[in-house]
Amino acid sequence: MSSAQTSALKTATANRTAPEHVSVAVIGGGQAGLSISHFLKTRGIDHVVFEKETAMHAWRTQRWDNFCLVTPNWQCQLPGHPYDGPDPHGFMKRDEIVAYLDAFRAKVAPPILEGVAVLRVTPREDGAFVVATTVGTTIADQVVVTSGGYHQPIIPRLAERLPGHVAQLHSEQYRNPQALPDGAVLVVGSGQSGAQIAEDLHLAGREVHLAVGDAPRCARFYRGRDVVAWLHDMGYYDMPVEKHPLREGVRDNTNHYVTGRDGGRDIDLRRFALEGMRLYGLLDGADGAVLRFKDTLTAALDEADRVYNGINAAIDKWIAEQGIEAPPASVYTPVWQPDAPSPTLDLDAAGIGSIIWCIGFRPDFSWLDAPVFNGAGHPKHHRGVTGTPGVYFLGLPWLHTWGSGRFSGVARDAAHIADRIVERMQAATNLSAAE
Repeated sequence: MSSAQTSALKTATANRTAPEHVSVAVIGGGQAGLSISHFLKTRGIDHVVFEKETAMHAWRTQRWDNFCLVTPNWQCQLPGHPYDGPDPHGFMKRDEIVAYLDAFRAKVAPPILEGVAVLRVTPREDGAFVVATTVGTTIADQVVVTSGGYHQPIIPRLAERLPGHVAQLHSEQYRNPQALPDGAVLVVGSGQSGAQIAEDLHLAGREVHLAVGDAPRCARFYRGRDVVAWLHDMGYYDMPVEKHPLREGVRDNTNHYVTGRDGGRDIDLRRFALEGMRLYGLLDGADGAVLRFKDTLTAALDEADRVYNGINAAIDKWIAEQGIEAPPASVYTPVWQPDAPSPTLDLDAAGIGSIIWCIGFRPDFSWLDAPVFNGAGHPKHHRGVTGTPGVYFLGLPWLHTWGSGRFSGVARDAAHIADRIVERMQAATNLSAAE
């Protein structure tokens, strides 16, 4: 990057105006956006990061008070910023995560425009892109979308018909049990957020009803180690999506539920049931204050346990093949079985004062005017490189490997995208010289 380009970028970001031109526009100021900024800076490529809120906004505002990582701290490997704290095998809490990310931002010192929303990105005939923002328009030679895929909270339409005196919130709005109205709580969804929020409420002594989905689960520790450590040694986290048995279908999978809370442990919904939590199948509809559920609970719990035991069996196989000394193998056996299914739940009769919807998010890339999406609105790409030259995605789940959307794998993906950006720049320079 020339001194003139550097000066122009500094002036633009200081004045919160969109620069007239940059080689690369980065859309999103989370860990993915700052990771690609790191590699673009080391390669001397001028760029600007547009962030509609503040850097790492989601980590500051969309996590509950007792939130913690579900992967061990040693897996935090942002570029040039590995975890170096005192507890590599522990699980950082929300405020510790924010501090880790703040330190990463300080190291990167990205050219970032915060509080600036991108309204539209439109390709030009010459191969560049018009990036329209709330503070002006930038012409970018290439664009990297790092805004993630969790944009629009999913709340079912039936929520509109439920009694107004029952408080409703999405998982991103949940903070702690004390902030909820009095009464029992219905949690809908048992993925990572739903299972952990249900646990948070349960440990606080709240009466919890949980509508269980099809999320799998895994052990926290097995045969003397964190399961993540075993899977790391087995090469699971280096497996590209093309070699996964489900191929690209794995991107649609719900994450396994487990927790890093209090040093880490399993989440066993059956044990919660023994302790008083009420479990139901998938939510199927509502008639006033009466909710209906499908008869899916037994099958969902059995499938989650099958996955749990399957992961452990794969670890057993690895230990045997490598001749590793380890504590003996074990198989999980259910500690509780559902009785006859509970097809309905009367919110008023059960004293339920609040519902927390934990059923995920929808992507919203409507601002990107480029033919890079499938019929479901998800980006089509190979390792983040789309079919439209100069448009890239970074930070999505299973973009390349399991860690692509996490602190553990985004650096590898960002370096790959930066290399592709350099290649396109060099090709354009060579073409110009030939002409």
